[in-house]
Amino acid sequence: MPNLSFAGLASGGWRDLTFEHFREGITVHWLLKGGPVEPSVAVLHYRPGARVPHHRHMGLETIVVLEGTQSDENGDYPEGSVVLNPVGTEHSIWTKDGCVVLIQWDLPVLILGGEK
Repeated sequence: MPNLSFAGLASGGWRDLTFEHFREGITVHWLLKGGPVEPSVAVLHYRPGARVPHHRHMGLETIVVLEGTQSDENGDYPEGSVVLNPVGTEHSIWTKDGCVVLIQWDLPVLILGGEK
């Protein structure tokens, strides 16, 4: 399998991608869709007010904020931020005005329940 390349993604090229439903208020474009034990890479588009419930990371998650601001219990991450969520960390995610992130999961997260 050859390598995969996505020119201009960080400079707005994500706007040309086709998105599908991911969860309430969030759409996804899969750049590489793994499985239960394989990494995945995607672009997530959060509508204003979108949230992800409290969850635990079973593998490293890497996020690059491409547009807007993503927030969690540790702070706000504006455009250009790189966020690493190591194995075992827990948080919930929200965005006030919407955001777009490039995200890589080593393993799927474990949803723990309601909002914190």
